[in-house]
Formats: sequence, C-alpha cells, structure tokens
Amino acid sequence: MEDKKEKSLYEGFKLFLRAVRVSHTLERRLYPTIFLANAISALTPYVVIYLSALILNELSFYRRPEYLWKFVILTVGVSGGLSLISAILRHVRNKEYEVFQVNYRKLFVDKAFEMDYQDISDQETFDLRSKIQQAENWAGWGFECVMRVFLGLTRSVTGIIGALALTASLFFIKVPATNQKLQFLNNPIFMLLFFGFLIGLSLIAGKLAGYVYKCYANSAEEATLGNRIYSYFGFFNSAKRDVDIRMYEQGRIMNYYFLKENAFTINGPLAKLARGRGGVCASVAKACSAVLTGGVYLFTCLKAIAGAFGIGSITRYVGAATQFSLYMTDLIGSISNIKNNVPFLENCFMYLDMPNRMYKGSLTTEKRADRNYDVEFKDVSFKYPGTDAWALRHVSIKFKVGKRLAVVGENGSGKTTFIKLLCRLYDPQEGEILLNGIDIKKYDYKDYMDIFSVVFQDFELLSQPLADNIAGNKDYDAKRVMKVLEDVGFTERLATMPNGIETLLYSEYIKEGVNLSGGEEQKVAIARALYKDAPFLILDEPTAALDPIAEADIYSHLNTIVDDRTAVYISHRLSSCRFCDEILVFDKGAIVERGTHEGLLENVKGKYYELWNAQARHYITHFSA
Repeated sequence: MEDKKEKSLYEGFKLFLRAVRVSHTLERRLYPTIFLANAISALTPYVVIYLSALILNELSFYRRPEYLWKFVILTVGVSGGLSLISAILRHVRNKEYEVFQVNYRKLFVDKAFEMDYQDISDQETFDLRSKIQQAENWAGWGFECVMRVFLGLTRSVTGIIGALALTASLFFIKVPATNQKLQFLNNPIFMLLFFGFLIGLSLIAGKLAGYVYKCYANSAEEATLGNRIYSYFGFFNSAKRDVDIRMYEQGRIMNYYFLKENAFTINGPLAKLARGRGGVCASVAKACSAVLTGGVYLFTCLKAIAGAFGIGSITRYVGAATQFSLYMTDLIGSISNIKNNVPFLENCFMYLDMPNRMYKGSLTTEKRADRNYDVEFKDVSFKYPGTDAWALRHVSIKFKVGKRLAVVGENGSGKTTFIKLLCRLYDPQEGEILLNGIDIKKYDYKDYMDIFSVVFQDFELLSQPLADNIAGNKDYDAKRVMKVLEDVGFTERLATMPNGIETLLYSEYIKEGVNLSGGEEQKVAIARALYKDAPFLILDEPTAALDPIAEADIYSHLNTIVDDRTAVYISHRLSSCRFCDEILVFDKGAIVERGTHEGLLENVKGKYYELWNAQARHYITHFSA
C-alpha cells in the first residue's frame, strides 16, 4: 500500500458515514435490520443474567416456591422469546446482506460500464480495482469492514448501556455498618478508583485490539500479493495452462511460491506478526480482560460477604461487568477499525468517483435508411495515455458507406489504433474525426456506438447459450440468429450441438457445455457482429484462427453478407485483401499508401509491395521445403 499521511479519526468517521450512506442506498432495509438484530442480541444476555440472579436469590435466601416458579417460567419464556426474535432478525439480516452484496457488485460493474474506455483499459485503473477486490478477499476491508464496524458499534453501544443499567446499583448498595472491616468499600473515592480500573483496563484492551487490526491492515500489500499468488496457482481449471504445467513441470514454481514466497507461509510476514508484536498485543488484551474479570469478582464477592446483597446478585454484577468490559473492548476496536479502513475506502471511492473526461455529446446519430454515411479523418494525431510516442500522426482520409476497406501494415503501425479512434474508444489529441461533416464528439456517445459492429482480435464469448452470445440478449430473434450462423458457415457445427442455438458454450459451469475451437469462436464472433446489423462492420484479423479453406469460404460470402454496409478489415494476410475496394497501408503511425491491390503492387518501391513480397517468399519457402 502507498505511504500516505495517516487520516484523523474525524476524517475516518466522515468516510465511514459516506460508505454507510452509499450502502444504505443499495439496500435500505439492511442497516435497520442490523441495528435491531444486534440490539436484541446484545440485550438478551442481560435479561437472562438479571432473571437468573432473581432465581438464585430466591433459592439462597427467600425460598418461596410460588415466586420461584414464576421466575423460572419468566426466564424460560423471555429468553426463549428473545432468542426466537433474534434468530428471525438474523435470518432477515442475512437475507438483506445477500441482496446488498449483489447490489454492491453491480455498483462496481455499472461504474465499469459507464467509465471511459481509456480509463477502464488503463493499467492503473486495473490495479486499483484489483486492490479493492484483494482487500475484500483477504480480510474484508473496504465496504465489508463498514458492515462489521456498524455491527460492532450498535452491538457494543447497546451492550454498554445494558451493562451500566445492571451494574449501577453495585456502586450504590452500601456495606452494612455492622461490618466495620469492609466499610472502605463504601468510600466514594474507592468506588471511583474501581470504576476507573474497569474503564482503564477496557480501554487498554480495546486499544491493543485496535493496534492488532492496524498491524494487519498495514500488511495489506504482502497479503494481497499472497492472495494473488494463491488465486493464480491454487486453481488450475484451464486446459491450456494444464498442458504447460505438465510439459514443463511448473509444479516446482507453484511449490516455491506456496512454501517460500508467500505472505501466508509459516515464515511469512503475517506469521511473524502473529508471533511478534501482533500476538503480544492480542495476548495482553486478553490478559487485561482476565484481570478485569478477576477484579470484578473480588469487589462483588467482598460486598456480598459484607452483607450488601445476596449470592444471586454476584452472578448479576459479575456477568454484567464482564459483558461491559467485552463491549468496551469491542467499541474501541470498532472505532480503531474506522481509521484502519480509511485507505481501503479511499481506494473504493477513488474508483467510484473517477470522472468521465470524454465529452459525450447530445446530437442524435441519424439512422439513415440508405446508410449514407461519410467518415473523414482530418489531420488526426494520437498517443496513448502515459506515453510520449505518437501511435498515429497526421492521418487524413475520407471514405463512404458501402466501401470494402482493408487496413494493412506491420505490428505497431497504427492499424488497431485507427479503428479505436473511429469507434471513439479514444479521442485524438490533435485533429478531428467527422461523421457526415460533424465532429463525432458532438454525437450522443451511445447513439454513435450503435452504428458500429466490431470484431476485435481479442474478442470474448460468454459461458452462455449460443443464441444469447450472438444477440447479446436473452430476448432474441431465432430466425436472424440462424441466418447469421449460416452466413458465416457455422451450420455444420450447429447441427452437432445437442440443444441447437440454445446450447451452452463452454463447460465452466456444467459438463454439458460445448467447447469451441478458435476458428469456431471467430465465426460466432463475426455472426454476433452481423446480427447487430450496424452500418459499419469492422473486423480485426477476422480469420486469424481459421485454416485457408475456411478463410476462403468466409471471404467468398462476405461480399454478399456485408451488403450495403461499410466494411473495414484489418489483416496481416495481404492475399485476403484482394477483394477490397481500397487498401490503406499503415507504417509508423501514418497512412503511407492507399489504392487497390493491383495498383499498389505496381509501386515496386512501396510498403505494400515490400509486405506482399515478404509474405510471398515465406509461402514459396514453406511449400518448397
């Protein structure tokens, strides 16, 4: 964790209260239920202690059967009733907490969806979200800790009030004048000192418990790393990883991290903390509680021996005073955790408060029946956040709907960046991009995104039914789904699927799930783009995982499939660009050539000619070998 100036308790309370308000908006019945459940849970032991004291006094002194039975029935009835109410409230509280957990996860998911792409794809954002999740997974810091603190505060404050109510008379009932030796127990100064003894030991125990929490909070960085290592090496359910693990005996790496370089090992920092100052402080805190209990027993028994009250009252006062000590310790520990939790809540709110810097616009993107869109890049330059190198420099180009446009070039030449700017995943630092003569920044962001169907090279399919993957929705048009699958040549594979378009993809959740090959996944991804039926169809290496025959089959259908859309293809295989109306050749972030396949090959000094011949030599060498 980064070294930051420690926040004051006041600042910690402000952050804590903000987290409570946010949590309350996610599930409004949770905090009232927590309060009621904990209040009753904290007061129940005092009711039992008080009634038990009455029964003991009746047995040891008065011995009146008619009262004894009343007290017994009252004790059983009240304790049973309170236990039943407490159990019902705990059940309701747990249910409300589950609802809160779902809404809490959704809060972060919704934030990710609304966040600017350049922020959500930034490594710092990823690290921040990972810190939040790891802190939750490791020790429940963040919003999880807010729940625990609220629970602790309500329980301890209610418990302290109950304890004071039951023990107040302990200090006011005087030792009879007939017992001269123990008259000092009536001295106000002595009683004040004894009360100070109770409060002092409780505060010391609470402070020590809070310090232990703080030590563990300060170990978050090591614990987070250990948690990540365990998560990575502890679950091997990927067939791709399993092969490498066996072929290269990577179990040795696992053993190294599990047994040596891990925060949770016997010689790790957390174990050293438990054996060192953390363990010492926790032990002293327990010792303080034990000494306090012993002191209460001594004081109470002396008063009972002196004749101040009966034996039943000993149970009442000792039980209440012991509970008072426990709740005071809990209170101080909860308050300490408000401060300890500050860095983790700051991370949560840093993520949730992250502003959107991209202007979203308000103009409606015209849904033209003729799909007549003109796109123009006017002297566009762009560099990725955190870098000084230009990914694109002075790019100017204009193209119309209906064109088949290929974008080619070496790795890092700016091809994918060009597409990301066109889709407005990023905004250029210089120049502007126009749609029908209007800067795309002025269009409503979601409205503008709706005119694009894109298949990026690193696309992902969900472990959901095939049709849901294609439609992006549980409500879909089955005929359209079948049509796009037929267009991409997926019909034969579909015929082997047990439930047709309702077949669940992948076997992550159920063994009946169907796993797809890389080429089959790409066909489904292209079908998904076609189903959207947007005016612009963009394919980034759409056939990279397909064999040459399957690739030829896809391209033989694409001209028909694309219809009146503008189609943009990014490809390394130059032979697949021959059917395009125009080819853009990128090199070092600039468009260095544009034209048809035949026209570009006529320029023997051009970049396209160089790339074409390099690939041709590779094919000749490969097949002659």
